[in-house]
Amino acid sequence: MLTLYSMPSSGNSYKVRLLLAFLGTPYDHIGGEYGSGLTDSDAFRALNPAGKLPLLKLEDGRLIAESNAILLYLARGTRFLPDDAYEQAHCHQWMFFEQNSHETSIAVRAAILTYPQRAHLRTPDRLDPLLESGNRALSIMEAQLEKTPFLTGDAPTVADISLYGYTHSAEKGGFDMQRFPAVNAWLDRIAAEPGHVPLAFVPGAA
Repeated sequence: MLTLYSMPSSGNSYKVRLLLAFLGTPYDHIGGEYGSGLTDSDAFRALNPAGKLPLLKLEDGRLIAESNAILLYLARGTRFLPDDAYEQAHCHQWMFFEQNSHETSIAVRAAILTYPQRAHLRTPDRLDPLLESGNRALSIMEAQLEKTPFLTGDAPTVADISLYGYTHSAEKGGFDMQRFPAVNAWLDRIAAEPGHVPLAFVPGAA
């Protein structure tokens, strides 16, 4: 069985749990919440020297780090990753955007406002630029989603799952989502997909 090391409150970890839920794939879950010490342990650093979650352990013991790399691996041969090379590249385009332009603003601002350990960063010179760049990223998504129901066309792909992870909770970062009606409609479409689970879901939890 697959083993997923993930942080329950993290959007990066959530998007992997979400794809596994959509696929109906069973897995063992090892959680490491912020400040738990899991990623600083020698045992975990032996698995992933970067000390980051999520981390996927395959049945044969091989490991895959980085959330979007895990998504692409799991989505092979499923409806969430097209076979066509151009359509795959279109998915990759949005996933690179997610890590370079979206997560770096929306997730970072939410983390500063959510985690007590980051309270010292709650200053205008830190928060204001993140609000501006995050709104820019959401506006780019809005422009696409005014044209198509999902980011790459008529059906959901790993690109949508990747960007759903932090967009669905962007209000935690102080983003006014009423400005983005097409994004909100897209969020509703993802949430209506069979197998959808919320951020708090981890397998085996009571």
